[in-house]
Amino acid sequence: MTSDAVAPYGGGQQRPIDRRRTQPETMLKTASRNAGKIDAVRRIKDWTRARFGLGDDIPVMVAEVACGLPGCPPIETIVTFWTAPETRHAFKAFKPAIEVTVDDLPPSWMKNAIISDSDDLSCC
Repeated sequence: MTSDAVAPYGGGQQRPIDRRRTQPETMLKTASRNAGKIDAVRRIKDWTRARFGLGDDIPVMVAEVACGLPGCPPIETIVTFWTAPETRHAFKAFKPAIEVTVDDLPPSWMKNAIISDSDDLSCC
């Protein structure tokens, strides 16, 4: 479907912008399908905060990453948190977020061992 909006192209040409219209029922199906993943991410964040004694002001990020490297699991869950502006901690669970359990988190005494100096978390 097209709308009345136009986008400029080289040479002063203007073409209509094609926009897909999302039906409300499609949006609801997507939200309900992702509800389990959203709950899992919240649980992982809560477990991480409790395990490492992090306050609510400490940013915790949980991300699922697809890995296409040989020997790599198809989906990994990476958890990252910062205890100082330049001190990032990161660990992985080699499974989708919905399958992660509290036992997959490193023990609290490993907090300093999971400090990540690298921007590349693509490997184990």
